[in-house]
Amino acid sequence: MSELKYKRILLKLSGEALAGEKKTGIDDAVIAEIADRIVELHNAGVEVAIVVGGGNFWRGRSSGKMDRTTADHMGMLATVINSLGLQDAIEQKGVPTRVMTAIEMNRIAEPYIRRKAVRHLEKRKIVIFGCGTGNPFFSTDTAAVLRAVEIGADAVLMAKNIDGVYDSDPRKNPQAKMISEITYKEVLARGLAALDATAVALCVDNELPVIVFGMNDPANIMRVVRGEKIGTLIHE
Repeated sequence: MSELKYKRILLKLSGEALAGEKKTGIDDAVIAEIADRIVELHNAGVEVAIVVGGGNFWRGRSSGKMDRTTADHMGMLATVINSLGLQDAIEQKGVPTRVMTAIEMNRIAEPYIRRKAVRHLEKRKIVIFGCGTGNPFFSTDTAAVLRAVEIGADAVLMAKNIDGVYDSDPRKNPQAKMISEITYKEVLARGLAALDATAVALCVDNELPVIVFGMNDPANIMRVVRGEKIGTLIHE
């Protein structure tokens, strides 16, 4: 454990990360590779909790004229599909997991109870949180920070489809520069699209560090946990 910077983490995965080049649904090879890296963390002694998005199946914010609450509820269900898929992939590697959902669906997952989630982690089970916060109008980034605070995680690891936080959108500006370290207040003041403002506010109140890094190489997860300078560190 001496080489590990973080003992208990909340890993935030985008739904798109599970889709690979297919861009939609779940790619078997991709989810197996991600599961390998998560199991590697587990075997190294890290207590791992996960929040996964649902964008590979549904994105509520781009649902056009649909009622926002309805669209967000559909997105929550999409996160459960991904959570169950990730659970299966991890358990095929021989590691016990628990899926806990903010909206009760007892036949397929446990209802989220903070004390039970912490106990699962203490008993060396990987915990996957589905349904976001259980409320519309909140992103899965906010859910990740909220759950991290609740379980006493040392840090939030945000695995994104870009390799860090940039001073402008690198997809639109080829001259955009990556920022290696930044404070929460700077993120808000500069309007950077690192994570949403509600998530940042939770981080500020609880002094919770967030590392944003690229998921193009799943091995980056372990590198971050070991303290290697990858991506962007957001802190107080």
